[in-house]
Parts: sequence; structure tokens; C-alpha cells
Amino acid sequence: MRTDRRLLAVAGVAAASVLVLAGCASSGAGTSDGRITVVASTDVYGQIVEEIGGDLVDVTSIVSSASGDPHSFEPSARDQLAVSHAQLVIENGGGYDSFVDSLVEASSSDAKVLTAVEFSSAWEGGAARDDSDEHADEGDHGHDHEHIEGFNEHVWYDVRAMADLAIGIASELEVLDPDNGEVFQANAESFTGEIERIEAQLADIEAADGGAGLFVTEPVPLYLVEAAGLVDLTPDAFSEAVEEGQDVPPATLLEALDLIGGGDVRVVIANTQTGGAETTRVVQEADARGVPVVEFSETLPEGQAYLSWMQANATALAEALAA
Repeated sequence: MRTDRRLLAVAGVAAASVLVLAGCASSGAGTSDGRITVVASTDVYGQIVEEIGGDLVDVTSIVSSASGDPHSFEPSARDQLAVSHAQLVIENGGGYDSFVDSLVEASSSDAKVLTAVEFSSAWEGGAARDDSDEHADEGDHGHDHEHIEGFNEHVWYDVRAMADLAIGIASELEVLDPDNGEVFQANAESFTGEIERIEAQLADIEAADGGAGLFVTEPVPLYLVEAAGLVDLTPDAFSEAVEEGQDVPPATLLEALDLIGGGDVRVVIANTQTGGAETTRVVQEADARGVPVVEFSETLPEGQAYLSWMQANATALAEALAA
């Protein structure tokens, strides 16, 4: 149902923007001041591009609000226009932001599309690779990243995958602007160095609390907590129902409450951008039992960069475990 609505919305956007796009003969040509035009599905990826490209890129993030849900986002004519001019497009993939594929297919852009899930070792055929040479001179319009059952598409919480994505972004920017290739590569090296600091934070958590049990209202942060050696004890039926916007079965909610009250759950992690009666009940139970609750989000908190955000998440997790 969601996918159908999105496709209808994109079709409507394409129709509404035909007259605008018809007058644009410079699709994918960059800005008038020579900056590379990049479109990212969310501000998470937009900010990573800004870290790598600096003043040499002009980045548009389609979803940039905490109230926006990429799963059900309906793009506008402005979004279609932005994609039509892009030289590089960054998407999450895995069914998370499939509106991007529809926008690319509806546009006349020959932009390269980088898909974040393909840089995750958890993605079939992925394992953190850079295939920029293979597709440097061709568009990449054939993407069809539907939701894969059992795959956690929230790969921006996989900091190692983001390090490799940053390297991939630097390579693509260098193809588009060879004169500044050394700048892009140096920025990517700096970015990956900061990722290593976050990985060291996670290693410290594992050393102190490896094997500790967690309850997550949704699977959003699982890459990060698993990298810290922590164990997700959440019933699958609970987190899947919340992620899909469905009611949690009463028996599953009772199981969750018993689990939190049983002493094995050290921390509860809640998504700040979604929720419902069942997640509220879980948080209330955790509060009543003295179990720390940490809130994670899907888009960048105001005033944060990707690296500072992930550092703050790791710090919050460590402090909750130490409480």
C-alpha cells in the first residue's frame, strides 16, 4: 500500500514538473560556480557528503526534518527537479528510501547513484566496496532496492559501512572534479579516522559490558549496539510491528514487559521519531524498574554532524550501562 502511494505520488510529481524540466538543458552539469551538485535521500547522507566535499559541493537533502519518514515520504516537484540536475545521488537503499529510485528513473539525469546498503557487509553482495571505476562513465538507473525480509536497512548506524561509503563518495567526487581529488581523498581519510575513534568507543563498551542485554523498540540502532558487543533481547514480533506501524500483539507486549521486569535487560533504546501506546508502555515499565532509557533517532538531531551524532550515541549507551 505504501509503495503504491509513493509511485502514484512520483508519477504526479513527474507530470507536474514536465514544463519546468523541459527548459533545463544542463541536467547534471553542476552549479554555475563549478560546485558538484549532489542529492541525498536524507540529511544523514547529505551531511556525510558535505564532510567529504566541503565547499566544492552543493548538497540537497530531500528528507531533512525529524518529522519526515523516508519509508512513506512523498516527494515534491522541487525534489524531482533537484534530482534532474544532480551529478551524484546518495540513497540508503534496501527499501528504506525507494522514492529516490523512482525520482531518478523519472528524470533525465545521468547521475551516478551510490547506495549505502551496498557498503555494508550485511548486504548480500555488499561488504564495503567501492565500484566507482566500474560505473564512472555511466548512469546507474537500474536500482530496484525493495525491502529485504530480515535485513536491517538502517545502515547509517553501521559506522564501518559509513567509512567505506565516505571513501566511495570521495572517489565519485574525484571523477567529477579531478583537480580537487586530493582534497576529497584527504577529507575521506579524516572522516574514516574519526570513525575509528567511534569504533574505539564501542570496543571500550564491549570490554566493560559485552554480552549485556538490550531492548530496542525498533531495529534502527542495532548495527551500533551489536558492534559494541551487546545483545538484542527484543521479541522480533514487537520491533517488527512497531517498525511497520502496526499494533503490537497483546501477548507480545506482555512478553516484552516481563522481559524488562526480569532483570536481563540493562538498557531500553527507543526511537524518538516514532512510537505508540506499546512503546510508551515499555518506556514506562523501564522507568518503573529503574532500567535506563536511551533515545536514538533516524535523522540528524539539530546542530549535529554525523560523526558527533554517532559519538554522542556511543557515549549515551556507555553512560546508561554504567548507571
